[in-house]
Amino acid sequence: MKKIKICCFLIMATFLVTGCKKEFLEDMKSFDKYDESIFANEVLTGWYIDRLYYDCFSAYRSPIVSLVGTYNDTRSRSTEEIGGTVTDLINSQKTLENANQADGYYGRALGANANNDPYNRIRTANFLLQKIDEKGQALSEEFKKKARGQMYFLRGLQYFELMRVYGGVPIVLTAENASADDPAIQHPRATPSEVVAQIVADFDLAAELLPPTWGSGDYGRFTSGAALAMKSRVLLTYASPLFNADWDNPGNDRWQKALDAGLAAETALTSAGYGLYGSSAKDWAEMWYKNDNSFNKEAIMVQLLSKEVASSGIISNGWERSIRVSKQTGGGGISAPKEMVDLFPLADGKRPTIANGYDSAHFFMNRDPRFYRTFAFSGMKWPVKEADVPAVIWLYRWMYNGDKKAYSDGNQVNSPVVVRKMTNPSGSSTVDGLAYSGTDIMEYRYAELLLNIAECYAAKGDVSNALVYLGKIRKRVGISESNNYGIGTLASKYAAIEACLYERRVELAYEGKRFWDAQRWMLYNDDAGAGNNTCEKLGVAPINGTARTGRLWQYKTILGNNTDPLTAARGTISIDPDAADFTAQLDQLKTFFDDNITIVNTDQPVDKDGSGNPLFISFRQNYYISGLNNTALSLNPWLQQTIGWNDYSGAPGTFNYRQ
Repeated sequence: MKKIKICCFLIMATFLVTGCKKEFLEDMKSFDKYDESIFANEVLTGWYIDRLYYDCFSAYRSPIVSLVGTYNDTRSRSTEEIGGTVTDLINSQKTLENANQADGYYGRALGANANNDPYNRIRTANFLLQKIDEKGQALSEEFKKKARGQMYFLRGLQYFELMRVYGGVPIVLTAENASADDPAIQHPRATPSEVVAQIVADFDLAAELLPPTWGSGDYGRFTSGAALAMKSRVLLTYASPLFNADWDNPGNDRWQKALDAGLAAETALTSAGYGLYGSSAKDWAEMWYKNDNSFNKEAIMVQLLSKEVASSGIISNGWERSIRVSKQTGGGGISAPKEMVDLFPLADGKRPTIANGYDSAHFFMNRDPRFYRTFAFSGMKWPVKEADVPAVIWLYRWMYNGDKKAYSDGNQVNSPVVVRKMTNPSGSSTVDGLAYSGTDIMEYRYAELLLNIAECYAAKGDVSNALVYLGKIRKRVGISESNNYGIGTLASKYAAIEACLYERRVELAYEGKRFWDAQRWMLYNDDAGAGNNTCEKLGVAPINGTARTGRLWQYKTILGNNTDPLTAARGTISIDPDAADFTAQLDQLKTFFDDNITIVNTDQPVDKDGSGNPLFISFRQNYYISGLNNTALSLNPWLQQTIGWNDYSGAPGTFNYRQ
């Protein structure tokens, strides 16, 4: 049976190894039923460590979800990537400003047993760090060293997630017992600078204690390089405008520290055998399902998932089923909004503008190689394991008897394009096969690290080095190096920063990263009163006021019956980006389109209210950093509420997250 792991991020051995282990882990679900006996031997201590990994990451089953422990897709669905769900964060008909509307990630009230919430996970890490040297005489020094390294990593990661949501939070470094009246544990909210210092210290210690790689039996545990890469991500976030009022100063030391961290991580990971996977767009597409349960050089942090039918301890991937179209027994697919379809560069790396020759009607022509591995569209080959399931998908409709509608192969979508990234062409199309996909999820790729470095160079005004690192990303997928891989000449540091953010949108599309980039750069709006002018500085349009829009391919003629009029015309069309005659295949599809298809708007807006009226994205300034919720404030009355939010009694917050 395949083990459940997350490479350099989590490992959870199956619960079915022994009944004793299962009983131990069941007890651990109460979170307060462990004691110093866990240090009696390495097996028990190992189970304790594995339990914390499981608590952190068992819900991580899709690449678009985020936040350790919780893992939901609210933030991904609040960006340009996915339409059709208007989350509270972007709903113009809602205003979130009171504590009862704040993000609940901070935690719930304690019941008879502690919940699997951030500070309980931190407590679990603290307990081991506090006791292992004193009580772990039976443990080898090497084992204790690695155990501490994993706990420092997990604690640093959890504090980073809290920082991204709330800014400053209380720092707790020992295993404290809950009490309503013990002043010793009434920790105030630390400033973001204090939280970052603690996170960096944890990742530095993790990097010192953890090995650069693990043996095959332990593949999936944290490494020293992963700790350094996380330090890079943390310091990049801290240098960004959300937390850094001085971000526009290229001499600001936060950018230099973030750059130094990125370069150190690059050096360490490269020495350990990590790097960009492959040297072609085909390799780029395959890296998610190749090297199953074995070393993948791109994967700094990756969730390894099981294809076994669910049972105790089994974690499988829900992404594959959700994005497969109905004809493939999938969940119906994720329609790509026009904004995403029109985003990707042209084949030569240039932006898809009319001046550069882009034609939105023929969006499938002459695109960046990653476009054809991120999306599927009518006529594209998107195979599954079973030979009796059509390998080519079709996404169009026709009208008949006036206003009746029918859809090709029953695939009713809001776009002629659906997401296909991170799928396995050998995956089973059976309901169980898709529901229990073993396709792994890379949480942190080597490509992201290179983009972190590029962004730091750009913010420091070192445009030439920013271009070098952007070029590495594009070279790997086969874009010609001409004209800086199509990026062209960047006239300023602002243009270079924008180029980095653009490349992240393409390279990391549908990997749960876009919201965090938009958040830390405050790209939803400009607000002079809040010191937010990054959209103007970077020359980008704010996300606010836009909407995720859909289009449909529709047969040109209204028919008298609901028989598919294009079955014969589809003929032998089968678009395969790896085929030698790929360009000719695209030309064939273009002819099919011109002869038969017109583009129409969706019957209703993709983003709409309950009455079908269009909704436009409206993300308010105070949403970038959430306030604390009612539970946190009422049970911890010494905590300040965040500026921009009201506390549980209705008073305005006073905590400044930019301190």
